[in-house]
Amino acid sequence: MSARRRQQGRQLYFLSILVTVEGISALFTSCYADMLHDHDRNKKYYEGIRAAVARVKARGERVVVLDIGTGTGLLSMMAVTAGADFCYAVEVFKPTAEAARRIVQKNGFSEKIKIINKHSTDVTAGADGDMQEKANVVITELFDTELIGEGALPSYEHAHRNLLQEPCEAVPHRATVYAQLVESPLLWSWAQLRPVEVEGARLAAPPAVGRCAGVHSVCDIQLSQVSPHSFTPLGPLCTMFSVDFSKPVSSAPQSHTSRFVARCGGRAQVVLSWWDLDMDPGGSVVCSMAPSWTYPEARMAPWRDHWMQSVYFLPAESGVAESEELSLTVRRDDYSLWYGLRRHSQQADAPPPLADAPPPRPCCTCQAHLVWTRPRFGELNDRRRTESYVSALRSVLKEDSVCLGVSDGSLLPVFAHMMGAKKVYALENSRMSKQLIEQVLEANSMEGGVELEVRAEQLSSGGLAGKQVSVLMGEPYFSTSLLPWHSLTFWYRRTALAGLLRPDATVLPRAAALHVVAVEFQDLWKIRAPCGTCEGFDVSAMDEMVQRSLDFRESREAEPHPLWEYPCRAVTRSAQVMAFDFTQLVPQRPISSRGSLPFVRKGRCHGVALWMEYHLTADITVSAGLIGPVGEQGECQWSRHRKQGVYFLRSPWETSGDGRAAVTYSVTFEPALGDVKMDFGVASP
Repeated sequence: MSARRRQQGRQLYFLSILVTVEGISALFTSCYADMLHDHDRNKKYYEGIRAAVARVKARGERVVVLDIGTGTGLLSMMAVTAGADFCYAVEVFKPTAEAARRIVQKNGFSEKIKIINKHSTDVTAGADGDMQEKANVVITELFDTELIGEGALPSYEHAHRNLLQEPCEAVPHRATVYAQLVESPLLWSWAQLRPVEVEGARLAAPPAVGRCAGVHSVCDIQLSQVSPHSFTPLGPLCTMFSVDFSKPVSSAPQSHTSRFVARCGGRAQVVLSWWDLDMDPGGSVVCSMAPSWTYPEARMAPWRDHWMQSVYFLPAESGVAESEELSLTVRRDDYSLWYGLRRHSQQADAPPPLADAPPPRPCCTCQAHLVWTRPRFGELNDRRRTESYVSALRSVLKEDSVCLGVSDGSLLPVFAHMMGAKKVYALENSRMSKQLIEQVLEANSMEGGVELEVRAEQLSSGGLAGKQVSVLMGEPYFSTSLLPWHSLTFWYRRTALAGLLRPDATVLPRAAALHVVAVEFQDLWKIRAPCGTCEGFDVSAMDEMVQRSLDFRESREAEPHPLWEYPCRAVTRSAQVMAFDFTQLVPQRPISSRGSLPFVRKGRCHGVALWMEYHLTADITVSAGLIGPVGEQGECQWSRHRKQGVYFLRSPWETSGDGRAAVTYSVTFEPALGDVKMDFGVASP
């Protein structure tokens, strides 16, 4: 699965232990549902399994299969159907293993498939072992967006040493990793802080940030949703390395280099990467992760959320000349990849270059990449958004303004100082973010221009030197926020700081509003859709377990998704369903709102998208959701900087768009919890 899904799945698992008897909750839908709906993946695995079983039978051998990470048991059932004599299906996650047992039994394969609830590296083979004999066919689906991030290499390494006959057949047989060097101001804006123009003055990034290689974790995205117009390929698509899974595999660190000639000049900034699976030795059955813009115009890449594409940021950008000889090197350990770029001399009489040391693992040395996420970098680099905040500050600042910033790692207090505020204070969430803003001030010769604290009591106990705050400001952005309304943390902090504010103090933003629109998803619905029958096998036991878990309220609420990566179209008009007045204190009693949104477009409604909009002033609003009007056909443009909330309906609703049926909503803000409770349904005539 993708690194993002893996992280969300772990969070959901620990939540699910608390809220479900079987410990599954939305984890199944996040990790497995879209895989079961991935017909291209399933079909090609089935073809590869049939061919592998046939090759072993052709040698006159008994076919014994090892299925590592069996999940629902689907691939094991494919193997037995293809003629395998016995299959050992290994699954470490207990609820999944129990589901697999039920599915295998329901499909009549219990006598030929043994479910082993262990990590594969703990499985033993032999007369007294978990496996009575070693396997001669290994089937796995241990891959993530980065290929090896799920621990595929150590698992294969252990299996070849302890659980497999040699030689053996493997499905997939081979994986190949591809990479392309590009210039992309859009993607690079997720890794580096650009200079910011504020009222004719230039705010520069700290030099340490520009020299920093950043963090090594992969940036996994739906690259099909990144327009080819937003990047320039500087070289060809390079084959970086392949792994043959039918032979012993090593998890020891390795480096691989591809040498090429630059196609054009530009700034080398980013490496785009994906991989293919050859299901058979001849490479006739290929499951590709390539994005849609690599396909012929008439075709679209199969949609997958468990396997996306990877973006890697080079340690530093560098100029590249057309026809220049370059080498792209990928370094891997047992769980991750990272890239480095090397340039070669163009002089005819120059000696051949010595091999460089492999690129070191990126490690943040400037703190910025630890404080700011990649979407947050993009948000800080969004000039239009910055202009909105600068315009709002311009309208409220006076020569005697005493300002207090309440956000995490925010540049607003720096802007206020640059714009002439008499005194500026800022509350940061950690010493690290405090030190980062201090770096920004130092890099621009503004040391002491903003007084930074990490605890509110430091301000209350004399930090303001008897002054009262005339402008309280925030973006609002908080690193702990997951769902859009979690930014209401600003309201709570504003309430806690009320004693420090002048009676006529300005609060910026002055208000926020929760907006919703009912949508038809192109593909995202698959993570919530029951499968029933998958490639001819009944997996309804999994659907039933998921449905039971979704009966718990915690699992029926909205979940965060970056909707710019997941195309959808609006089938209702968007609407404001709740307002929050930051000029007032957080109320003691809940705020509730009920209503309906008539369907105005024909389609299939899968759920409701939710987002926040912030009213900085009476006439300046910043949206963390829709960033433009909905198109005539319902096309939506979403902010790339924040995740939106998605509430999936229990089942899709087919709408004629005549306005007679509607999505109903009931939304309640619970001040005691700081959370928004909601319920959506459909009312039909």
